[in-house]
Amino acid sequence: MKKHVGIVCVQGAFIEHKHALDALGCTCIEIRNRSDITSDIDALVLPGGESTAQSRLLHDLRLFDTLKERIEQGMPTLATCAGLILLAKTIDGTGDLQGLNESAANKRLAVEGFQTLNVCVQRNAYGRQLSSFHTQLYCARAGRELPATFIRAPRITSCGAHVEVLMQYNESAVAVQQDNQIACTFHPELDSDLFFHKTLISL
Repeated sequence: MKKHVGIVCVQGAFIEHKHALDALGCTCIEIRNRSDITSDIDALVLPGGESTAQSRLLHDLRLFDTLKERIEQGMPTLATCAGLILLAKTIDGTGDLQGLNESAANKRLAVEGFQTLNVCVQRNAYGRQLSSFHTQLYCARAGRELPATFIRAPRITSCGAHVEVLMQYNESAVAVQQDNQIACTFHPELDSDLFFHKTLISL
């Protein structure tokens, strides 16, 4: 049966997720308004981008409560980079506040996320855009190394109950799963290996 996957398209790098899911034969539904969240959506993607802007837009467009409810009810969800920040139970915003004035720093910390994933994350912990890097990391679930592209990536600083660590980098979790939620600090949609998208649609 062809899967219908909703991709949140209010801000950020969502088109690459669409290409990955198209390659797997999915029907992609671009979510920009409440009316786009239809009953036939089987899974959800929260893409990378700017978590503060995404949080604000999800509230302004009245998408937030409906998406949170769907996730809490068990909808399979793949979140990457900023999407992970939106899922996280706790956000440590200190990772990208250096050099900002008090007003700008307070705005950066104003991310009201879904708080459905039992992890704590630190924003931009791997550095700014110029510090982006690509590597290969072993994933026991996949049984092989997977490509991992880090762009202004958050760091998972702690994992709570029911969170399974799927991949690590320098002893820090960079991919996790908690029940129906899969979250990566990096961008699997930018590489050709579709392991995480396949895992999403298999849930």
